[in-house]
Amino acid sequence: MAAEKSKILIIGGTGYIGKFVVEASIKAGHPTFALVRETTVSDPVKAKLVASFKESGVTLIVGDLYDHEGLVKAIKQVDVVISTVGSFQLADQTRILDAIKEAGNIKRFFPSEFGNDVDRVRAVEPAKSTFEVKAKIRRAIEESGIPYTIVVSNFFAGYFLPTLAQAGLTSPPRDKVTIFGDGNVKAVFNSEEDIGTYTIKSVDDPRTLNKILYIKPPNNITTFNDLVSLWEKKIDKKLEKTYIPEDQLLKLIEDSPLPLNIILGISHSTFVKGDQTYFEIEPSFGVEASELYPDVNYKTVDEYLNPFV
Repeated sequence: MAAEKSKILIIGGTGYIGKFVVEASIKAGHPTFALVRETTVSDPVKAKLVASFKESGVTLIVGDLYDHEGLVKAIKQVDVVISTVGSFQLADQTRILDAIKEAGNIKRFFPSEFGNDVDRVRAVEPAKSTFEVKAKIRRAIEESGIPYTIVVSNFFAGYFLPTLAQAGLTSPPRDKVTIFGDGNVKAVFNSEEDIGTYTIKSVDDPRTLNKILYIKPPNNITTFNDLVSLWEKKIDKKLEKTYIPEDQLLKLIEDSPLPLNIILGISHSTFVKGDQTYFEIEPSFGVEASELYPDVNYKTVDEYLNPFV
């Protein structure tokens, strides 16, 4: 008889990556709970999403991070807590840890990571401080002794690929393209749906316990130059390329307002420094999702770009 699937509580489920995690959880047959704020339920845009959760069988719990008793009560109903809270609430995840400690029943906690590996980035400010907030939460989890899995999803394909990372565009470029660095550094682009799927697959997997789950499927690791030439082949046209060398990019980061300076900083960390791909995943700290779950038919960068042609 198959083991029962863990009950999962998702905090931040109506957010950018959260909704994909909620959908994957339901699809995989986990009893799924979502903590939603009162304001979310009454927000016209988010209310639609909340209604669709309800229809698909999600148990909605109205509450938030700042109501300790309510949080403890919500956590006591499940086995696993996944946080997908947005950047403004990252530091407040210590409140989730406090509630998990008090509840005393959680088999595993997933903090809101879903990006570059914050312990291995070599970013400049202000991106550096943004990564450090997540790193602090990692230390707090380790200290608390709460069992965990950290998901390093690398780039969200939906954020970068529809414009080939070109600021201000709404579709991929047809004439000219700007490339950070020399364009030969490898980055990783994963579809948000696949990130949700891999995250949920790892929930009851002993191999991912107290480990970092890296999502690095081989066909999604590519350089910026290769990405551009793939796009050029698809539209059968050469683009005019402008390369921004590192010193120029650093100057741009210094001169740009928030949040553009953070976005540029993350681009520097990834496209110039190679922070998603410069290190080996050692079994002592991490595992790779597409190796663990070869059955997941993930969407490749190549396939992702097809609808935009």
